[in-house]
Amino acid sequence: MEEFVLTTPYITLGQLLKHIGLIDTGGQAKWFLRETDVRVNGKAEIRRGRKLVAGDIVTVAGRETVTIVQQP
Repeated sequence: MEEFVLTTPYITLGQLLKHIGLIDTGGQAKWFLRETDVRVNGKAEIRRGRKLVAGDIVTVAGRETVTIVQQP
């Protein structure tokens, strides 16, 4: 399981996918989310603008799991 450290109050799902290297550009997020099973806290998510905050857990296609944590 990977951790992503927030330096702001939140990050969007599209931005997170780009930061962890699953997509190259923000424009690919919409397509990626339609073609890939992405879950936030266990629920399917297709909104690239979904705000992620500390404590959220993102699972991509059952293999990549990222926990969002707040910078100390």
